[in-house]
Amino acid sequence: MMYRHPTVGQIRIADVLTALGNPVRLSVVRVLDAGGEYNCGSVLGRLGITSKSTMTHHWRVLRESGVILQQPSGRENLLTLRRTELDSRYPGLLDAVLAGAASDEILS
Repeated sequence: MMYRHPTVGQIRIADVLTALGNPVRLSVVRVLDAGGEYNCGSVLGRLGITSKSTMTHHWRVLRESGVILQQPSGRENLLTLRRTELDSRYPGLLDAVLAGAASDEILS
C-alpha cells in the first residue's frame, strides 16, 4: 500500500497545527524527533499505547498534514518525522511547539 503525502508546497499551517494540537499525536512527534525511522509498534511501545486501531486515525492525520512520512516495509509501516520539510516551510515552528510541550510537561 502506498500512502499519499503532501508535497512541501501543499503543507498548510492549519493542518500542521491541528495535527500537533492533539496530545497523542504530539507525543508521537516527540518520539520521532529523535531522528531516524521507527516502526509503528515501537512508537506505540514507547508511548505505552496498546490500541493499534485508534492509532490508525492519528497516523493518517499526521501523514496527510505533512508532519510524518509513513512508508510500508514488509508487514510494517515505518514512520519518519518530516523535520527538514517542516523547517523549510515554517522555520522554527516545530522547535517552538516541541519546546512548549516540554515546558508544559515540566509544569504539570
